[in-house]
Amino acid sequence: MQSKGYLVSAIKAIIRAGGVIEQDQMISTLSTDSRRITNAQSALFFALNGRRSGNEFVAEAYAAGIRNFVVTLDTGINLPGANFLLVDDVLAALQQLAAYHRSQFNLEVIGITGSNGKTIVKEWLFQLLGADQHIVRNPKSYNSQIGVPLSVWQIDEQDTLGIFEAGISTVNEMDKLEAIIRPTIGILTHIGPAHDEGFVSRSQKIQEKLKLFKNVNMLVYQYDLLSDHESDIHVKQIFTWSRNFKEADLHILSGIVNDGHAHLCAIYLGEQIESLIPFTDEASIENAITCWATLLAMGYSPIEAGNRIKTLNPVSMRLELKNGINNCSVIDDSYNSDVQSLEIALNFLNQQNQHPKRTLVLSDIYQTGLHQDELYRQVASLIREKGVDKFIGIGDALAKFQADFSVAEKYFYPDTASLLRHLNSLRFAGETILIKGSRSFEFERISQALSQKAHETVMEISLDKLLQNLNYFRAKLNPGVKVMAMVKAFSYGSGTFEVANILQYNKVDYLAVAYIDEGVSLRQAGISLPIMVLNPEISAFDKLVEFELEPEIFSFNLLDEFVKYARAQGISEYPVHIKIDTGMHRLGFEDTDIDQLCNRLKENSYIRVRSVFSHLVASDAQEHDEFTKLQIVRFERAFTLIEKALGYSVIKHLDNTSGITRWPQAQYDMVRLGIGLYGIDAAAKPGSNGLHPIAALKTSVSQVREIEAGDTIGYNRKGSLSKAGKIATVRIGYADGYLRAFGNGAGKMLVNGRLVPTVGNISMDMCTLDVSGVDVKEGDEVIVFNDKLPIEELARQIGTIPYEILTNVSQRVKRVYFYE
Repeated sequence: MQSKGYLVSAIKAIIRAGGVIEQDQMISTLSTDSRRITNAQSALFFALNGRRSGNEFVAEAYAAGIRNFVVTLDTGINLPGANFLLVDDVLAALQQLAAYHRSQFNLEVIGITGSNGKTIVKEWLFQLLGADQHIVRNPKSYNSQIGVPLSVWQIDEQDTLGIFEAGISTVNEMDKLEAIIRPTIGILTHIGPAHDEGFVSRSQKIQEKLKLFKNVNMLVYQYDLLSDHESDIHVKQIFTWSRNFKEADLHILSGIVNDGHAHLCAIYLGEQIESLIPFTDEASIENAITCWATLLAMGYSPIEAGNRIKTLNPVSMRLELKNGINNCSVIDDSYNSDVQSLEIALNFLNQQNQHPKRTLVLSDIYQTGLHQDELYRQVASLIREKGVDKFIGIGDALAKFQADFSVAEKYFYPDTASLLRHLNSLRFAGETILIKGSRSFEFERISQALSQKAHETVMEISLDKLLQNLNYFRAKLNPGVKVMAMVKAFSYGSGTFEVANILQYNKVDYLAVAYIDEGVSLRQAGISLPIMVLNPEISAFDKLVEFELEPEIFSFNLLDEFVKYARAQGISEYPVHIKIDTGMHRLGFEDTDIDQLCNRLKENSYIRVRSVFSHLVASDAQEHDEFTKLQIVRFERAFTLIEKALGYSVIKHLDNTSGITRWPQAQYDMVRLGIGLYGIDAAAKPGSNGLHPIAALKTSVSQVREIEAGDTIGYNRKGSLSKAGKIATVRIGYADGYLRAFGNGAGKMLVNGRLVPTVGNISMDMCTLDVSGVDVKEGDEVIVFNDKLPIEELARQIGTIPYEILTNVSQRVKRVYFYE
């Protein structure tokens, strides 16, 4: 994140660091991720500790051009020409520097916290107040212990208002964020179950959040949220809104939802006022009321506040990754454009390895407060640093500064319509295309033109939640334990390179696939991680070796065949993985085979054993714990004998997802994380852990019709209603993976928030739902599964397991990937 800057010597004094400064330099950019380096010459790298020591990433940041580092005292790193500032706690130093920077500016700052709605309220206030103020705010949802200081670092002398959100997950976090943000106006958006696991009670969580407001002049909140916590509020002035409490400053009397809008009436200062909110869902209405209340609290007249509220635009805070035309991938960020979010989007573009060519479609950028020449010089520099191969600029300002853009291919158009007219001449093929535009440019038209057409049944996959799940399990691991991520079967139905890219970027140690062709696809998509193949085919050894895949060896026949192949090809010490059967009785060497296996491995120079592993049969089931213990004993005996015969150590791995949760003593050197990545752990009770389902399967209503009692529905006349009612035909069937077993009421879907049963048999491409009593029309969204209707529930409906539900979603169902 970039600011005007301080000399290294000044920063050393501010954070009370040790170390010797070889050459004093001006610092304008703070960096915490060695994979995302910009403005290296003026950057200060904070080597933050995570699962690995932050000092491990210093060399990588140095190679990227950074010469200024904040590291822990025990670093021992010495790189020529580099300045090292030595501290006890790198995160505390980052926060201390940001707090000092904030103290240099006397501007109004709105601080926002809550369980939900923080980012939306922040972005809407930016829309509402941008005409009057020069605003600095968090990019996207940078609201953590790291994100807040990086956001506050952006404050500049031209700014007149700051809007910063703060998120916490446990106690003793908010005081640190309050010292950095120092809000003068506070907003509490919502209190819900998010992060409840980090607090002993909901009351404790509320008290922790309220610490953000301990020095504000004004606090805006929904009265009902804190009606039991009035004694915890210590601010000069409050402004409340409520639907129930008549004494609230803004008392909502009524709301009528009609034609895509909500028309609200309220009492304010004894007078009736109105506001038209351009949304109809309850969450958006609540967030808009919070913004309405904030404008009134800040002194805007009811008429002016109402006029501004009705102009609110939807906020999309997530990047959308989808398949494009001509073997392209499309990253859609078409509603949001500023330099900070552009940098975030370009970092995501660089995570994509499936195509060698990276393309950016960018519109003119508005509301930055920078002079155009400075703004587009920054943009051009950022694009150059991120290695964009093809640049398409839309708008008069970009065209004016096109000489600043040193890109191999560059094109400029005055508006979106002009680009669309010339789309075919740009010959998009085999590239990853980032679409980034201000709302007025209507870049959704470009996204539609470049996206591969598909029917309306879609599986949405959150890459953020996948990463959260990865980190959830990483937090359970002993120091030094590696992670092998299972991406077989199309990543449990969730995608191939899309999932593998984010796993590789976040430094898992191994991937595992079922068959060689799955591994080949990953290599062709630019995945360079080691890949183990669980069931290698003898006929495809050529492909295995060509694409540097590592076979599981589970039988003497397979061992002999691979050794024979390696000898014929002149291969030596090829990495392999030895599978031990400790009780699954599916694949692997049994206990009675171990002595012979050791003799065969000991005298073999054609292979090198990379790992020895086995598979737990029932790691999630307490009733089989004694058998699991027996498996552990058998496994330890096997790998001990094998390592002794080999004369070197190998990676040992036994724990699967449930094993990580229930059998920490069996972590050894590596664990294999499978369905837990996708938000499911059979060893944990639903809602009792920090996992997040990453997938949502959605379809839509094709037709709604009235049905008389006794009329039959669907093939074989299996379905009927006991009394006259209404059915909806929806666009999903067994060819999409919605199994026939869900028919005749066994399965249920969510339609406009109501859970409704299937009626009749499931057809190949569609099925019918009993929507009697539900307000539904053609085109309405239908949820097959999501976080409200979890996959585990669908599995219970038809007596199967979540694995089958996930992996059955057909390839013809469009996958769309989101990244916030």
